[in-house]
Amino acid sequence: MPVPGPGYSITVRVEAPPSASAAGDLTTAVGRVGGVLTALDVVESHSDAIVVDITANVSNADHVEDVTKELDALPGVRVRKVSDRTFLMHLGGKLSVAPKVQLRNRDDLSRAYTPGVARVCTAIATNPADARRLTIKRNTVAVVTDGSAVLGLGNIGPAAALPVMEGKAALFKKFADVDAWPVCLDTQDTEEIIRIVKALAPVYAGINLEDIAAPRCFEIEARLREQLDIPVFHDDQHGTAIVVVAALRNALRVVGKDISGCKIVVSGAGAAGSAIIRLLLHQKPADVIAADIDGIVHNGRSNLDPNLRWLAENTNKGNVSGTLHDALVGADVFIGVSAPNLFGAGQVATMAHDPVVFALANPDPEIDPLEAQKHAAVVATGRSDYPNQINNVLAFPGVFRGLLDAQAHDIDDEMLLAAANAIADVVDDRLNASYIVPSVFDSAVAPAVAEAVKAAARRTGAAG
Repeated sequence: MPVPGPGYSITVRVEAPPSASAAGDLTTAVGRVGGVLTALDVVESHSDAIVVDITANVSNADHVEDVTKELDALPGVRVRKVSDRTFLMHLGGKLSVAPKVQLRNRDDLSRAYTPGVARVCTAIATNPADARRLTIKRNTVAVVTDGSAVLGLGNIGPAAALPVMEGKAALFKKFADVDAWPVCLDTQDTEEIIRIVKALAPVYAGINLEDIAAPRCFEIEARLREQLDIPVFHDDQHGTAIVVVAALRNALRVVGKDISGCKIVVSGAGAAGSAIIRLLLHQKPADVIAADIDGIVHNGRSNLDPNLRWLAENTNKGNVSGTLHDALVGADVFIGVSAPNLFGAGQVATMAHDPVVFALANPDPEIDPLEAQKHAAVVATGRSDYPNQINNVLAFPGVFRGLLDAQAHDIDDEMLLAAANAIADVVDDRLNASYIVPSVFDSAVAPAVAEAVKAAARRTGAAG
């Protein structure tokens, strides 16, 4: 279900005749093949020709070819160059390091570096806790990945994962003024990842695990939490869970249902699905049924790994079996973090009245949102081109801002729930079926989440 969007934006430089109709001819050509024009700029003007930059959103590489061919076919028009605006944004990377202090003369250098820096080193050696006060540690997070489960791309390795981790670090800075740095590890061995992260930990006040495949991610996070005195947060699990719980709280307000009476179906029992279920269970829903590629998770299934065993023991009160379609019958809520095109409007029609559908597989959801809207009262996706985008950026910047401000040494479910409630509360009286979570650019979100997490850390004794 690819549609033109800013993630596949191109600028086509064309030479065209200097006629009064040139601009209209060019824009019409782009629209004729389904491109979405976003800008048209004349960059050169001559007596016999003009040079124009046409910027448009397209859906894929074949669509680029369609647009350029259509433009090239116009009388007197010649395509000079096609630039992919996404690749241009990534040239040279998206991060840099800038000093926070002035180094103007020998005096400055003597304090920032040798000999003065030795006094600061000695102070930290005497009192290691001073590292939070006297170094970058107080505001720095490691974004750690092994590249084994990147976005919808799968196991593409650490180098190919780096653009995502850079983006994550940029979001940390943009939304919460947290200094985050990509740490892409060239190993997918659980023991080695744990060893490396432990060895790197003195530099950081928090660890954000990212795009590490299940089930290894569960063990890596659990053991690092046991062995480190700083919070360890796997965003694919807990960031997703926080935003889903926030969105669901508001969606149920829209349809006038209490979670205690709701049957919730979760498609996907990996990192995100399991974390969503674990956080939802704190809300005491009537029942939660998990489903994966092999159908409903239940106690009678064979070959259950430890994560699926836990799900079987803590969900599905009736121990029902069957397919995802079977699970949807009578359900109040569907939450999908799995695979595209698993069901259609017919299955939504079998759900309870005013159902809530969160189809979050990206880029193609479990059900076409337009199909879901035929019967669902509230629909959310992971996409930016539909209402109600469930996006982790609503959670992780504020979560880590709160953890760093509290000098937290751990993170627990009370903090995660506090973050979810803070996100839900930001919506306030703007709530409706198409607005159950705030915009990722709402400046109120990160501070609200940070304050809620900081307060929860103090209540639980995790604050420093």
